[in-house]
Amino acid sequence: MLRTSTLTSYATSLANLQRRQSEMSDAQARLTSGLRVMHASDDPTAAARAERARALMQRADSTQRAVDASRNSMTLTESALSDAGELLQQARELVTAAGNASYSDAERADVANQLAEIRKQLMGVANRGDGSGGYVFSGQGAGRPPFLDRPGGVDYVGTGGAVRVASDEPLPLTLDGGQVWLSAPTGNGVFETRTVAGSGAWIDAGRVTAPDQITGSTYSINFTVSGGTTTYSILQDGAATSVVNAPFVSGQAIEIDGMAVTISGNPADSDSFELAPAEPTLSVFDAIDRVVNELKTPLRTTAQITQTVQNGLRDLDSLSDHLQSTRSMTGEVLNRIDGVSGRLDDLKLFGETTRSDAEDLDMVQAISDFQNQQTGYQAALQTYSSMQRMSLFDYIKT
Repeated sequence: MLRTSTLTSYATSLANLQRRQSEMSDAQARLTSGLRVMHASDDPTAAARAERARALMQRADSTQRAVDASRNSMTLTESALSDAGELLQQARELVTAAGNASYSDAERADVANQLAEIRKQLMGVANRGDGSGGYVFSGQGAGRPPFLDRPGGVDYVGTGGAVRVASDEPLPLTLDGGQVWLSAPTGNGVFETRTVAGSGAWIDAGRVTAPDQITGSTYSINFTVSGGTTTYSILQDGAATSVVNAPFVSGQAIEIDGMAVTISGNPADSDSFELAPAEPTLSVFDAIDRVVNELKTPLRTTAQITQTVQNGLRDLDSLSDHLQSTRSMTGEVLNRIDGVSGRLDDLKLFGETTRSDAEDLDMVQAISDFQNQQTGYQAALQTYSSMQRMSLFDYIKT
């Protein structure tokens, strides 16, 4: 027959009581922390999953900071390009007004002064800071304003190229200011019309009539006036073409190899105009400087003033289109940034869900388990208390 001593019963009951107290203490700690896995030893597999999820969220947070930096930079860039577009529109209105035939030289000089003030504002926009010691159009970075106004014109002294964020998404932090401000296409974007010599006629910006016939050559339209008759001949890269001594009619289009231009006025003998391939070399500042200088020049003919206005409007339109194209690109970047941010949010949500599934506590189940443990602990206390009274001496006393 198995005999159990009183001491053994006490020890067993006490050990059971301590075990239940320890379990209840652990359950209380999990309830307080909200975690099912507080130490890797609690569940090594779940702990590893949670650690991988935290690493994923940290990488997403790091990428989000880079994306936010790109968003801030592109927002500043878009704002600067918007300001520049408004200033160019003001300049265009002034150039249009300068073509008023009733304006005197003094009034045109006043328009030129207003254009010069707009140029100063554009210079300020081009050298706009980013609020952190850099510049919006600094390219790959510069510790000074990227545009320098010299007697011969404005130079880009920044570092060409663009900086992108260090992340999986190729998002820009800066734009190449030289490309933005100094590299618009000349002329109408395909070819540029120029006055080589002439004071009685002017030429428009021209247009493309047959893109497949464009040769990329340079054409000269040379005028001859003989016996009161005005004719013109066209040279291609200095060589004669089939157009020789063609009769000239003011305002009538002249077509050659997929291009059409209109020359108006009264060309003099030896007047000459040129059609050259467009190049990405048009500068915002040089274009305004040309108009300002020509409007300040007194005693110019009506044809010369008209040519100044025509060229000014053409260049300002090309510059506006170029800046608007850059602004549209910036807007597309901002849209892409929104998409990247959305994907990062989804990634962080996935990581948080994975971590939560691995180590978070089911509070409803945990509270139920804790209540059961409390009940068991109270039962163990009562049992131990009863056993303390189960002594031979207690029966002897009775």
